[in-house]
Amino acid sequence: MHEAQAHTGPTAVLPQASCGFYLVHHDTGFVLHMSASPEHLQEMRQAVFKTVTGSGIGEETAEAAQLVASELVGNAVRLCGPWAPVIVQVQPQGDLVLVKVHDPEAASVPKRRDQAPDNTEAEAGRGLWILDALAPGWTVKPTEVGKQITCALSAPALVDV
Repeated sequence: MHEAQAHTGPTAVLPQASCGFYLVHHDTGFVLHMSASPEHLQEMRQAVFKTVTGSGIGEETAEAAQLVASELVGNAVRLCGPWAPVIVQVQPQGDLVLVKVHDPEAASVPKRRDQAPDNTEAEAGRGLWILDALAPGWTVKPTEVGKQITCALSAPALVDV
């Protein structure tokens, strides 16, 4: 990954840019434009963890945010295909961490399947149960170029003892 050469904006850190990957850090988190690939997914997960823990929120919540973001990007890949263009936003806000994933397929809204989350026969379908457990009340909003799924994770701050 290399640093972008020119950037004029309110961020304190230059964006990270490479083919299919553009990460911009903000005071309140980050926005990542990426083509969904295994390499980019790993870099996205690292950015989520560093951003959440760097804001004073514990590792357990950071790992939950990683899982939610990974699940949403994975759903976009299953729906739109590998290398799908997605936007991932992570914003720690006090006692919440907002995870937003935007994909280009507006017509397909996530739907629960008629199976229990512990069904060992199922090959897929557990992702929405994961979202419900970690971010109850997640929402889907159509946009002009697709849809955005927003999850709010409870994030108790670290306590100094």
